[in-house]
Amino acid sequence: MTHQSAQAAGGQTPGSEGKRRKRKPGSLVAYLYISPWLIGFIVLTLVPFVASFIYSFTDYNMVRKQTFVGLANYIEIFTKDPVFVQSLRVTLLYVVIAVPLKLIVALLVAMLLNVKMRGISIYRTIYYLPSILGGSVAVSVLWRFMFMREGLVNEMLSYFSLPPVNWLGDPNLALFTITLLPVWEFGSSMVLFLAGLKQVPAELYEASKVDGASRVRTFFSVTLPLLTPIVLFNLIMQMINAFQQFTAAFVITDGGPMKSTYLYGMMLYDNAFQFFKMGYASAQSWILFLIILVFTFVLFKTSNRWAHYEDGGDGK
Repeated sequence: MTHQSAQAAGGQTPGSEGKRRKRKPGSLVAYLYISPWLIGFIVLTLVPFVASFIYSFTDYNMVRKQTFVGLANYIEIFTKDPVFVQSLRVTLLYVVIAVPLKLIVALLVAMLLNVKMRGISIYRTIYYLPSILGGSVAVSVLWRFMFMREGLVNEMLSYFSLPPVNWLGDPNLALFTITLLPVWEFGSSMVLFLAGLKQVPAELYEASKVDGASRVRTFFSVTLPLLTPIVLFNLIMQMINAFQQFTAAFVITDGGPMKSTYLYGMMLYDNAFQFFKMGYASAQSWILFLIILVFTFVLFKTSNRWAHYEDGGDGK
């Protein structure tokens, strides 16, 4: 049988099976390279994700065997738990304050750093450092000492003959005070805005200058519309992070005063590891997951009205 007839009869050349055998070791090597991420994803993400969903329908305290209770945890959360309502209200207010402030600061700093000068990369690195250090417990402790009654902030106010402010003891100011910490961690958003600014065509700025537009008008008519896809991405990512915030409220104010900074993450922590109500905390975590999912869906659905793309599409 000739080579052509063998290919026609079997649908493959005699050497094709050998080639497939040679590909198999390469595939195994590829799986070997991604195995650390794959194992980490399964063990640290997928398994806890599924387990928390199962636990949310049980009465489980990590000591005795879990008991199936159906929707009892969810019903209790929505009908008998006033702390849930308080914590959710505080968290929503925190998100509304922290996320826009963080994006505004990140964009302003990115515009300041979007210049050509010697050593600008050093300045960019310095401005990015708070994002690496800002989420740590040590920085949160430092923040608490800065805003206490005898702290650095009140010392600075005294130089201007201003009275000291009870930043952490006043329920009307405590939430705003801890909001300033994540705003300080604007580095990741700043880097994305800086990359977007470098992609804005210089011809558009030149045309705007010829038309006599001011810098403010140029920003709102040229720069900001071209940055809206990055604004959308940063908005979604920072919103998700803000909903899950825990460290700042736990270390700086411990949820006080009068639970004015009692964020959703603290409520989850207390129910799971203080009161050992793991099933109840799992139900609350799934409610938070659904809340984040709804907010993200709304942002995506409404983005076609304000997010503009180079191809003229609406981002769908």
